[in-house]
Amino acid sequence: MMKRFVSKFPRWTTGFRKFDDFLQVEPKSGSCSTSTSIVEGMRLYGTSCAKLTDAKLTENVSDMLIDSFGRLHTYLRISLTERCNLRCQYCMPAEGVDLTPSPQLLSPDEIVRLASLFTSSGVDKIRLTGGEPTVRKDIEDICLRLSNLKGLKTLAITTNGITLARKLPMLKECGLTSLNISLDTLVPAKFEFMTRRKGHQKVIDSINAAVDLGYNPVKVNCVVMRGFNDDEICDFVNLTCEKPINVRFIEFMPFDGNVWNVKKMVPYSEMLNKVVGQFPGLKRLKDHPTDTAKNFRVDGHQGAVSFITSMTEHFCAGCNRLRLLADGNLKVCLFGPSEVSLRDPLRNGADDEELREIIGAAVKRKKASHAGMFDIAKTANRPMIHIGG
Repeated sequence: MMKRFVSKFPRWTTGFRKFDDFLQVEPKSGSCSTSTSIVEGMRLYGTSCAKLTDAKLTENVSDMLIDSFGRLHTYLRISLTERCNLRCQYCMPAEGVDLTPSPQLLSPDEIVRLASLFTSSGVDKIRLTGGEPTVRKDIEDICLRLSNLKGLKTLAITTNGITLARKLPMLKECGLTSLNISLDTLVPAKFEFMTRRKGHQKVIDSINAAVDLGYNPVKVNCVVMRGFNDDEICDFVNLTCEKPINVRFIEFMPFDGNVWNVKKMVPYSEMLNKVVGQFPGLKRLKDHPTDTAKNFRVDGHQGAVSFITSMTEHFCAGCNRLRLLADGNLKVCLFGPSEVSLRDPLRNGADDEELREIIGAAVKRKKASHAGMFDIAKTANRPMIHIGG
């Protein structure tokens, strides 16, 4: 059996009373450099753009999923809940958020009905998000029902890993084929500061459990913030040495209530410089046209390293994602404020064809790209816990 992934780092004290104080601290002189001296030869590795003409269409692909720019949307993210067992500071404001009353959230039957509508139209990948999707007591049943939908190839989940280790064996039996586990630090004290909760070891245990159950890769999502965890980037890369772990470094993104600060955002070019400086054997991998990540592997490492560059190098031209929120709203762009309710017409007796028309109209209104890094920060949008990522 492979060596267990164990976090061994010195105790860390924040020195900050609250997250706002952390965000307002000026970076050290020169620390905001976006120099590409090391990575100049890698600049050509932008994420590819997916176009309809490049996609392999099948008979069941509906025009409903094709926007006015020819992008084919075959990936649906479904938020199962707005509730979470952590209080991550970049996801939720300190005062918390108002949760949608339970009767206004989609029921399991409604989730499966809408998911079936999408899969029968050409969606072949569904990802379950939240909040924290594993806090739903019926998640195993939802997974089983979704995994049996005709045309679905991938059923994935994004989770904070707090309860995943004990639930994962059953989830796998119910058809869960892929998973992403969020972990922003390898230092327990930092974890407690950022999440306002304990549970670091539980997340580590979940990563180990996923590896032991044969998930390959086990994706670990890490939001990088200057002065908080940017000094751990290479430590995270080391996790990929002996295990099939894909560490995905994510640029810090603005959402309502998370007090986004550009000075705390570490750009992709800077992260890549750090990794190449310590791991000169880093090599670029070929991305799928719809990948949101730029993917790499260190020579001799079993796992991989990826960068999600939503802020500095967007990948809108290859976007194939739609989002169904827990309250039944359809969101066609993560950073766009526009939403349309599918719950209301569903509960008012709309048939499948009427729902397809509503979905198709929303998809056709999708813009070519999001507003750009600084305009995103000024655009009204829901807190991440409402959107589901």
